[in-house]
Amino acid sequence: MYFRQILRTQLAWTRTAHFNRLHRVCRAEVASLKINSVVLILVNILFSLTAAEHFYDSPTGSGGGCGTPAASHHQERPLCTKSDEVRLAEEASKKYGSPAPTIFSKVIDKSIPADIIYEDEKCLAFRDISPQAPVHFLVIPKILIPRISEAKDDDAELLGHLLVVAKNVAKQESLNKGYRVVINDGKHGAQSVYHLHIHVLGGRQMSWPPG
Repeated sequence: MYFRQILRTQLAWTRTAHFNRLHRVCRAEVASLKINSVVLILVNILFSLTAAEHFYDSPTGSGGGCGTPAASHHQERPLCTKSDEVRLAEEASKKYGSPAPTIFSKVIDKSIPADIIYEDEKCLAFRDISPQAPVHFLVIPKILIPRISEAKDDDAELLGHLLVVAKNVAKQESLNKGYRVVINDGKHGAQSVYHLHIHVLGGRQMSWPPG
């Protein structure tokens, strides 16, 4: 009886010890699972924030309208769309009637080639195909004003812009010693194309009086 009692006591103690050990192991596993779940949630949140930050910080392409420099490494010259040409024609028609398109109209819409050296939404500059000086380019408005004598008073801003562009392109062409700016008007002014244009000539000594 004594040995049986000892054996039972020993057996009960062993079961209790095993149960306690198993309980501790289970608690540790549960704690580990909870920590892993929290870590997993935090990782997912961090990943989402990083992805969102990358999306909002990444640069977006900027498309330019007619005359607006394209956001490109190659600086390609944008073409005016048909809607731009229609708008320009309507503006010209309201002010100057319905003047016939000229060869400069084809330069503006790029239907004929030209050595264009500057362009913006109001005007463009290109080299004269029959140069009278080492540097000879024209500056023309995109709206068809037939001649300077037909310009309206409210064209003052546009006319001033043409002169500023002429000055800037002359500097771009290194005409540091000076140049001549000419606007021909009508028959006596020897105007050959009835689309207002400014001649800029440089690179040689000019004589006076002209022509």
